[in-house]
Amino acid sequence: MKFCRAPPTFPYNSPHRPSIHSTDSSRPHATHEPLIPCYLHTQIQFCYPTAAPPRTSFTGFTDSCEDEAWVWSQIKAEARRDADAEPALASYLYSTILSHSSLARSISFHLGNKLCSSTLLSTLLYDLFLSFFSKEPSLRAATVADLRAARMRDPACVSFSHCLLNYKGFLACQAQRVAHRLWNESRRPLALALQSRIADVFAIDIHPAAKIGKGVLFDHATGLVVGETAVIGNNVSILHHVTLGGTGKESGDRHPKVGDGVLIGAGATILGNIKIGEGAKIGAGSLVLKDVPPRTTAVGNPARLVGGKDQPAKHEDIPGESMDHTSFISEWSDYII
Repeated sequence: MKFCRAPPTFPYNSPHRPSIHSTDSSRPHATHEPLIPCYLHTQIQFCYPTAAPPRTSFTGFTDSCEDEAWVWSQIKAEARRDADAEPALASYLYSTILSHSSLARSISFHLGNKLCSSTLLSTLLYDLFLSFFSKEPSLRAATVADLRAARMRDPACVSFSHCLLNYKGFLACQAQRVAHRLWNESRRPLALALQSRIADVFAIDIHPAAKIGKGVLFDHATGLVVGETAVIGNNVSILHHVTLGGTGKESGDRHPKVGDGVLIGAGATILGNIKIGEGAKIGAGSLVLKDVPPRTTAVGNPARLVGGKDQPAKHEDIPGESMDHTSFISEWSDYII
């Protein structure tokens, strides 16, 4: 691979300055100045964002183009940094992120390559995803809100680009949003084909008719099942092996309705057309068959409200954002260790 000098767009001692160095002393004028792959130099504009746009709270996501532009600039900066630190990923990062002019194009390309098969071509899927992401600002705003949710709530999420490239819960959610639009446009065979590919690739089964808000985090996400008439609100966090299902004996509107700011722990099962109130918390492994009031915690199999049915304990935080899985643990029972 050929290398050339990085353009001086930031101070020499900047922590963001590329750090690939020349080791070939036979090259004319070889120094230890930072070098970058030539194809990156010729095709990428080097600029590193320095500050995030102001926000007043975790819930304060906006639909503005400025917010989308800032997140996209962060993703590109992170990809440049990672390509510099790990040359083995340079081609992958360039083709998936750095060669694209927008977040819409990047995520459409990535989803197309992730979900394609020998008979469902990546180019067809790229055009399909891009047709929706490019024309719907609300769809892009939901993607940005989901990226922010992962970055702020999950300590394992080291960067926006890490989420975009590697978080299968995030990717499945973005693909489902497109499938949902196809479903509503009566393009149901294609919507169901996407559902099948999402399940095959990510081990996540979300019906294309399900309604999902923004600022959603599907953490780990393996084994997540969301039924046809389920609704998931804004700023919800759901862990792996969660089922939002029907009771098996009803048709029509038969799946749970999850309010804003809800946290659902790993392995929880919520069945039937019941309401999980705004800001409620469902403990890991719980089986929920009845409505859960707002700002309360339900735990156990079958689930019970912490503090009792008549006067359940209520919390002030938003569990879907705080990710606090253990509040009121002392009230669950006297033998918890």
